[in-house]
Amino acid sequence: MLANKKQKPSGGWEPPLPLILAAWHETTPLDKQLRFREHIEWARDHGQLDQIGNYLRSLKEAAWYHFGDL
Repeated sequence: MLANKKQKPSGGWEPPLPLILAAWHETTPLDKQLRFREHIEWARDHGQLDQIGNYLRSLKEAAWYHFGDL
């Protein structure tokens, strides 16, 4: 959903991709939180804060990962 994504010459992405599949299971709770924050800041910097905020508020409680859930 984030606007203005781009692939770097190194093959990575800006902003970094969401942590899904194997990356999710290999990532610490703190790293998950930092990636989420990075995506929110990207949305803010690219004029999407309202759009992303509306989407996040529409998620059911069960869809959220809580810091202590591990």
